[in-house]
Amino acid sequence: MAILILADHDNTSLKPATLNTVTAAQKIGGDIHILVAGANAGAAAQAAASIPGVAKVLHADAAWLAAPVAENVAATMVALARAGGYSHLMAPATGFGKNVAPRVAALLDVAQVSEIIAVDAPDTFVRPIYAGSAFATVQAKDPVVVITVRATGFDAAPASGGSAPVEAVAAAPDTGLAKVTGQELTKSDRPELTSARVVVSGGRGLGNGENFKMLEALAEKLNAAIGASRAAVDAGYVPNDTQVGQTGKIVAPDLYIAVGISGAIQHLAGMKDSKVIVAINKDPEAPIFQIADYGLVGDLFELVPQLTAELG
Repeated sequence: MAILILADHDNTSLKPATLNTVTAAQKIGGDIHILVAGANAGAAAQAAASIPGVAKVLHADAAWLAAPVAENVAATMVALARAGGYSHLMAPATGFGKNVAPRVAALLDVAQVSEIIAVDAPDTFVRPIYAGSAFATVQAKDPVVVITVRATGFDAAPASGGSAPVEAVAAAPDTGLAKVTGQELTKSDRPELTSARVVVSGGRGLGNGENFKMLEALAEKLNAAIGASRAAVDAGYVPNDTQVGQTGKIVAPDLYIAVGISGAIQHLAGMKDSKVIVAINKDPEAPIFQIADYGLVGDLFELVPQLTAELG
């Protein structure tokens, strides 16, 4: 049995969710290979080779993979899957992985098992449903199992200590179905939201985007990432790449501070696995307090500056 994992990377380094996907693959068992598809992505391939437990890294390098579109990456992964006889094809449940994996499953004419959080057997997995209110145990019947892995369900594998060989493989030809014509990238000195140890999130209770600067001061003291509820994003307070929840990013930091967030089930689905949850809200009946480890009932415009000052 052999497993092929699609690495999520930026041509230089691996995204953290790739390490969680390796842990999930180790629970399935078998030889683990990692596909690094990109352009001039040798550094990312070497990073993948350094993960303990990885047997081989397949490096597909092509100019049309510099800004990889899902159609081209899927074509390369399917070609390798057919040639290599892999039993499982896995990808992290990031924006990139969730874009590629369904195309791979469709091209192979198999079902996909999405966002697994546990492995019961090589063909049996647990995944959340109904915004995390219930869990389904799913058994795959196809000869090739296509899986996306929710990073919060598995510990990250060590990033160093391994020495897997890196093998150059041919990338599938450019499909011509899609191309990247431009990008608007958000640059920040803060930790990346899905991998941060501390996340400070704001909701509609902040009133406007200007008031998020108050959270930035708190986040600065904690070296935290900034998150937001969908209501805050929809209101235009902050960019949509900060959204935490069922339709946003799934996070599970050591500390999650929810400020002015009522706790709709869609938001809770994205952060309820956090180790410690602190809620600040003026409404004592807000649903967020039902899952919070610590709660502060009061005016966030008074409490947050006081908390920030205490941390100073």
